[in-house]
Amino acid sequence: MTNGPAHKIRIGSLQSTIWRNLAERGNWYSVKLTRGFKTEEGWRETDNLGSDDLLPAAKLLDLAHTWILHQLAADSKGRKESQQNVK
Repeated sequence: MTNGPAHKIRIGSLQSTIWRNLAERGNWYSVKLTRGFKTEEGWRETDNLGSDDLLPAAKLLDLAHTWILHQLAADSKGRKESQQNVK
C-alpha cells in the first residue's frame, strides 16, 4: 500500500481527500476537505469555506461518504475471503 490518499474527489475549487487507515479490526477512513485558491506565489489550500462553498461542500462530502461505504463493503468482502482461504 502507498502512503498517498486512497481517493480524491473534486468539485470546482473544493476537494475531498480520503485517507485509508489500517487497523486490526479493519480499515477506517478519514476525509480532509479543502478549497484551493490562487495567490501571487501559486496555488494554495485552505480549510476555510465561504458561503458559496457550503452546498458544493455538502455534495462533495456526500460523494466521499458514498465512496467510503463502497470501500468498507469491498474491504469486508476481501477480509472474509482471505480468512476463508487461510482455513
